[in-house]
Amino acid sequence: MPTYKLILSYDGTDFHGWQRQREERTVQGVVEGALEKITGQKISLVGAGRTDAGVHARGQVAHFRAHVTLDEEELHRALNAILPWDVRIVSLRRVSDHFHARRSAFSKIYEYRLLNSNRVSPFLFRYVLPWPYPLDFEKMEQAAKLFLREADFSAFTPAPTSSPVRRIYRSELKKRGSLIIYRIEADGFLRYMVRTIVGTLLEVGRGRLNPQEIEKFFGPEIIKAGPVAPAKGLCLVRVLYEPRSSIITKASSMGFE
Repeated sequence: MPTYKLILSYDGTDFHGWQRQREERTVQGVVEGALEKITGQKISLVGAGRTDAGVHARGQVAHFRAHVTLDEEELHRALNAILPWDVRIVSLRRVSDHFHARRSAFSKIYEYRLLNSNRVSPFLFRYVLPWPYPLDFEKMEQAAKLFLREADFSAFTPAPTSSPVRRIYRSELKKRGSLIIYRIEADGFLRYMVRTIVGTLLEVGRGRLNPQEIEKFFGPEIIKAGPVAPAKGLCLVRVLYEPRSSIITKASSMGFE
């Protein structure tokens, strides 16, 4: 059957995460329901990654296989006409049958947004973590760079896993007035890994942890990092499928949007 690749954007506030669940509203479940209405077929949508409840996405990638009578543009329009306001199909196209949204990915980029202010616009509240207390941005920036490594990240997830090693390609902080943006790119992420890294950076910013102490979380003895930052500040920005040499060139020029 033909393979279709989707890029999706969604507000995760009212979703119980990406993965289909019988009694909960999820992104995968909602999109599969829309596809079934259009095609009359039971379709399994495969995502590049599973975002948790409350996590947003600007560039989630998924694929499905089905015989569809509509052309790509018609199917794209039909899906967005049926889907609820908080999930949109950004692009839809037919791709090679060898494409797999998860297995073909080289890396994923996430972004976490903190608003270091006691004044939060209601138009931002769903997408940032308000933080009205002082933060040492320079120390947080220094600590963020220490995550650039290939290592065992067991200290940054609550659930034990048989494959905890991840490679981090980018880990950086930027500041725009009171808005602090953390961007991280890796070949994969453990559950709550990004939010736990952000929680650890906040501990540094508050003066409860020195940047040099980041190393203790990568020692032979697992010392849990954290705490876990709230989900609403986190967004899946992009999934990359190109060879690493091309990704480095693009990522270095992409900057912060």
